[in-house]
Amino acid sequence: MSNVPADLKFMKSHEWVRAEGDGRYTVGISDHAQAALGDLVYVELPNEGDEVAQGAGCAVVESVKAASDVYAPLSGKVVAVNAALSDAPETINADPYGAGWMFVVEASDPSQVDGLLAADAYAASIAD
Repeated sequence: MSNVPADLKFMKSHEWVRAEGDGRYTVGISDHAQAALGDLVYVELPNEGDEVAQGAGCAVVESVKAASDVYAPLSGKVVAVNAALSDAPETINADPYGAGWMFVVEASDPSQVDGLLAADAYAASIAD
């Protein structure tokens, strides 16, 4: 069973968001997603200052099995990226909800969060 923290919101495509306050949200991929991908060997992140659109591809994670797009859970401006992942993409495998965060977005429309899945709904979606 995958770890699904109750304080996060999720997309069906396995991205998570954590509210940090001031309209900022940390984004990463779920424990379920990293487990399905296997050992990550490369991560391509957006750049600070990039504008991302909800549901649009904005990053890539690559494992020995496959490369997968990471979709923006919210529209807005990227205000921070986890540059440490460039040298250690496996951090996402080890700690997807902590040190394996990918980027922080300043949401242009914070109400978009309301359309994301609560942890229990996401857990039910991956249990099927």
